[in-house]
Amino acid sequence: MKVLLKKFNKTKLSIRLIYLFVLLLFLFSYAYLFKSLLLLNNIETTLRIIILTGLGLLLLLYSFFDLLLLLSKKHKTVIVSSLIILIISSISIIGSLAINKVYVLLASMNKETVIYTTNLITLNNTEFSNDETFNVGIINNETDIEGNVLAYELINNEKLNIKVEKYDTYFELLEKLYDGSLKGIFITSNYIAMYESYDAYQNIETDVKVLFDYSKEMKNQDYIESSGSVENPFTILLMGVDSAHDGLNANAAFNGDTLMLITFNPHTLNATVFSIPRDTYVPIACLNGDSSKINSSAAYGTKCVINTVENLVDIKIDYYVKINFKGVVDLVDTLGGIDVTVPNGIKFCEQDSNRSHAANVLQCIESGPQHMDGEKALAFARHRKTLPAGDFQRVQHQQLVVEGIANSAKNLKNINDFYSVLDAVSKNMDTNMTTKEMMNLYNVGKTVIFGANKGSMINIQKTYLTGYDLTMYVNNLRSNVYTFQYYPQSLEEIKDALKITLETKKPTPIKTFNFSVNDEYTPTIIGKKYYTVQRNETIPNFKGQSLQYVKSWCEARNITVYVNSITEGATGYDESLANDTVTAQSVARGKLVKDVSTITIDVIKKSNTTPITTVPEPTTEKTTIPGPTEGEDDTTTTSTTTKTIIEGE
Repeated sequence: MKVLLKKFNKTKLSIRLIYLFVLLLFLFSYAYLFKSLLLLNNIETTLRIIILTGLGLLLLLYSFFDLLLLLSKKHKTVIVSSLIILIISSISIIGSLAINKVYVLLASMNKETVIYTTNLITLNNTEFSNDETFNVGIINNETDIEGNVLAYELINNEKLNIKVEKYDTYFELLEKLYDGSLKGIFITSNYIAMYESYDAYQNIETDVKVLFDYSKEMKNQDYIESSGSVENPFTILLMGVDSAHDGLNANAAFNGDTLMLITFNPHTLNATVFSIPRDTYVPIACLNGDSSKINSSAAYGTKCVINTVENLVDIKIDYYVKINFKGVVDLVDTLGGIDVTVPNGIKFCEQDSNRSHAANVLQCIESGPQHMDGEKALAFARHRKTLPAGDFQRVQHQQLVVEGIANSAKNLKNINDFYSVLDAVSKNMDTNMTTKEMMNLYNVGKTVIFGANKGSMINIQKTYLTGYDLTMYVNNLRSNVYTFQYYPQSLEEIKDALKITLETKKPTPIKTFNFSVNDEYTPTIIGKKYYTVQRNETIPNFKGQSLQYVKSWCEARNITVYVNSITEGATGYDESLANDTVTAQSVARGKLVKDVSTITIDVIKKSNTTPITTVPEPTTEKTTIPGPTEGEDDTTTTSTTTKTIIEGE
């Protein structure tokens, strides 16, 4: 050993330094690459082993044989081989940096800590005074970060001398703020996007002002551990976040206007997509089962949305992905725009990503093929109000945007374009899918591109939840609002399709299939067909209607009517109303008929008339109307008799 060392020291110094520098660089690059390739988990395992084994052998060969060449004073050969190893080391380092960059960007989508923000807002015409007469409302839930925890911290930090009142929902807080019962309320920072779609609060952006705001970075309290594996059939819930803030670093509640459930089978490459209309009337999991529009669940966080959807479809959700709508702008622009064919008859103008209605930033859309930038694509995906089919049509537009993004992504030309796209996505996405699981999706993509099923690609089964519109009184919204009432049979068919994709339910075999070559084939859309079922009905406003009309209406629906006579001088008496006219009712307009068994009405009884009390005695006779035409439903009417009790008999 001493002899070798002595001979080594006698070699040319410059060559020795080159050899040692390249050897150390090669060792570093190999170790760095080894560590980086471990991040890839089970991606191209065989290839990774070959690369590491080959480089390891090359490292041994270089360290041993070049040392012999150096000792033999074959300097030119040492320089040439060192140059080759230098190039290989550089490539290894560049590759390692690329792998780590991708890993970091993917890891950033799984947010362990987020910034929570609460705002103390008041009506614009309210002057704040730090005294006991200034009462504010908070959420009556000690686990609600933005509506309770941060609210108390802000009060303490600002030393606010105010009176605190607690309410169960944000809608109650808003109601009390608008009617003057509360001077201020604590609410999430994303309140404009969340509540301006409701008629009562459509001008909330200009109606209120922010007195105080408070933010704090905390562990993500809304995080749900993933329960599946991308190597087996799994479910993903996509949630659109319409936020005024860029990115998803703030875990504010969101409006939940876009909910899309996807079940995917990596073995068969089958996927079933269920777009859930925002106004679907369902039990809300975090409101003790109280029913409301499904998008209202988003006000209480991701967990509430997921639990609500799970209860609706009877399927465990493995993964969720929250996508900020503003991220669509960045993504589309990064791709150089997308090509979309806007359906015929579509023409509208929509606010920009900053929710500005200024004429110079309005995004106007017309029918026909067009190349959209990010702002125009977002406007197309976001707009709903003027569309003939409302939210259903908006869902279709969003699918067109997704398709356009997918087609543009195919044209990525280099690694820098890929990094730019991944950066745009990572900033605007939050998911419980681990980095390892996201990496494993590579194998699915590889199967699609190079596998045995590459010709068929991914088979996407679309679904359509069939139902009808109904304006009704919603308890947690405390007002009459538009809702979507789905047909149970339609939902059951969709649930079956989702479960078949997951292989938790066997498909029903098709015994016969008739098809003529002369007929145009139309693929079946799960859940979209004609259903002969009875629709839900709501209690109307009876004020101003005659007693006889109300009796007949209620009798047909098996509702017992109790009548209170309101005479001159009594509370509620209205001289302008005719005799036997309803002036008040015990059940609010908009309540579902199926939830009402009795109703009490106040009826005007003018002088020289005998007050009456009617007690209906419904019979069991029923008359069923024959099946409806398309677009209608079976209805049932009930024939009843009424016993009239005249006071004084």
